[in-house]
Amino acid sequence: MAHIRVGDELFNVMVSGPREAPVLLMSNSLGTDLRMWEPQLPELSKHFKVIRYDSRGHGDSVAEPGTYSIERLGKDAVAILDKLGVDKAHFVGLSMGGMVGQWLLSHAPLRINRAVLANTSAHQGISDIWNQRAKTAREEGMAKLSGPTLERWFTPEFRRKNPKIMTEIKAMVEATPPQGYAGCCLAIRDMDQRQSIKSIRKQVLVIIGKHDSATIPEHGRLIAETIPGARLLALDAAHLSNVEAAEAFTTAVVNFLQGRMVGEPLKPTEAAAAPKPVPAKATAPVQGAAPKPPVAIAPKAAPTPAIAPKPAPKPVAASPAPAAAAKPPTANAPAAKKPAPKKAAAKKAPVKAKPPAKPVKAKPAAKKTPAKKSAAKKAAKAPAKKAAARKAPAKKSAPKKAVAKKPVVKKPSKKPIVKKAVKKSAAKKAKKRR
Repeated sequence: MAHIRVGDELFNVMVSGPREAPVLLMSNSLGTDLRMWEPQLPELSKHFKVIRYDSRGHGDSVAEPGTYSIERLGKDAVAILDKLGVDKAHFVGLSMGGMVGQWLLSHAPLRINRAVLANTSAHQGISDIWNQRAKTAREEGMAKLSGPTLERWFTPEFRRKNPKIMTEIKAMVEATPPQGYAGCCLAIRDMDQRQSIKSIRKQVLVIIGKHDSATIPEHGRLIAETIPGARLLALDAAHLSNVEAAEAFTTAVVNFLQGRMVGEPLKPTEAAAAPKPVPAKATAPVQGAAPKPPVAIAPKAAPTPAIAPKPAPKPVAASPAPAAAAKPPTANAPAAKKPAPKKAAAKKAPVKAKPPAKPVKAKPAAKKTPAKKSAAKKAAKAPAKKAAARKAPAKKSAPKKAVAKKPVVKKPSKKPIVKKAVKKSAAKKAKKRR
């Protein structure tokens, strides 16, 4: 054992293992000292430079009277690392030591690599128990507390089979300074790290004892669920799992600190449970979306068919036919103006459906009216009027472009009619001359 001075206070510290090995800092539980890690020391010192120390109020470290705090205990650990010239270390803490580890991970994360938090809590919340234990330690001494402590720390079977270990642990508890024990009881009473540990972003292994009545398994599970990426390992032990399940504890610590997968990842299991509402949301829209499309399609398909616009052109063709037949004899100008009623008919049709506006294409018929005018000028006789009347309905009944081409072909046939009239007039003149 060796004492180091931190400020004006002395702490009992022991260092073992290779100098160049990764550093491992170990923090003891309430009512013990650095000797509690004896079961792990032979194996851990092969792989790490192990630093064990007696926490404030325990063993041979400073134990002034008064109320302690987890923050103060955490700062003690940082001061010890500073004194030994250690920038960063792995951490293993059990019970109160695990509470110190949570504070280090939350408030001094740059000083910690990986951490093992064993048989610990983020919040105890039972003030009367801790007040009573602190009072008993100060007034009656630690011997009054050692018996009940061993009953909480180990299962009945382990106590029965390991009387030597029970004797050693009992002696360790009774050697704890009463004022130091009382001060740490009050630190645990006032501790609540349930919110602060949410900020931890280090690799953390949480170890729980299946039969632990001091820091119940639910407390450890809460820590593992709160720290992102933390893993959980349950051992068949009570509170001091590093003693009751020493081999399993040591193996898990070595493997985890060396980067191997240990324990159960809790975050993935929560993430797997979270997607359950997702399929529910996925099925709901599928069921709701299926009926909607047909409802939207049915009304849209009804007005769109071309059946409605077809009856519209029929009245347009019927109305202009008689009007055009009556107007050519009166004058040429009014004949050109009568396409206007066609547009009016097109405007009335859109009230039901816009497609009837297409009959406006009948405008080419207005262009063909000049042909009618020329025919009226060249032929003033009734046969010419009949020919014009016949051509007009043919063009208006079929406003298609194909029909518009036919009168162009028939125009040459009109010329001989004019020639015949000229010949007849010439013959009459000749007779008069004779």
